[in-house]
Amino acid sequence: MTTWNLKELLGDLHEDIQNKLHRARKNIGHPGEKGDASEDVWLELFQHYLPARYHAIKAHVVDSEGTFSDQIDVVIFDRQYSPFIHKFQNSTVIPAESVYAVFEAKQTMNAELVEYAQNKVASVRKLKRTSLPIPHAGGEYPAKPPFHILGGLLTFESDWSPPFGDSFTKAVTAENDRLLDLGCVASHGFFHRHRKTGEYSIDTDRKPATGFLFRLISQLQLAGTVPMIDVEAYADWLTD
Repeated sequence: MTTWNLKELLGDLHEDIQNKLHRARKNIGHPGEKGDASEDVWLELFQHYLPARYHAIKAHVVDSEGTFSDQIDVVIFDRQYSPFIHKFQNSTVIPAESVYAVFEAKQTMNAELVEYAQNKVASVRKLKRTSLPIPHAGGEYPAKPPFHILGGLLTFESDWSPPFGDSFTKAVTAENDRLLDLGCVASHGFFHRHRKTGEYSIDTDRKPATGFLFRLISQLQLAGTVPMIDVEAYADWLTD
């Protein structure tokens, strides 16, 4: 008779992610291919383990005014209520209203790459998001205000020693659209920002990839459902 062990199951998930990231860093020589492999590891994790209402993909994000974000390594968006704007081969464009979270996936963490991730996150948060009243049997609910889009950085290693010391704190300190909410350094730990205090908590005791995944899911749950998109605002672009 097989005896299940939850601790081992969750630990194995982390070990699988860490080993895949390690192999990508060690065995792939071309920088671009190495980066693509790392992105794929994180995308596979999210696609397999996030609840079905969420989907994760590499994409650009666009708003109803025709403004595009930078290309984002990992966009977590609503799968149930929001349409794709465009998908062709490996190119995907997603409406801003659909987005729950965005991440940059890199081999390592340092000040330059933290700033890079901050700028990528900001390019999404600055987009306009529409929101319509929600009809129901007795009338309609008011339009839901757009929620805070989560943003972060995913890596295998850190160039800092210790990984989450003063250099990390200095690098992640930012304001408004450039804030990083959470992230994972698979070899060392994960971090998340407390919205009320603005302070960061560092977790190096638990299995980083699994612990980060659970933290992400809990933050996604707090966001609820995406706003009701004004599809007609996008349809206006169909006119000559």
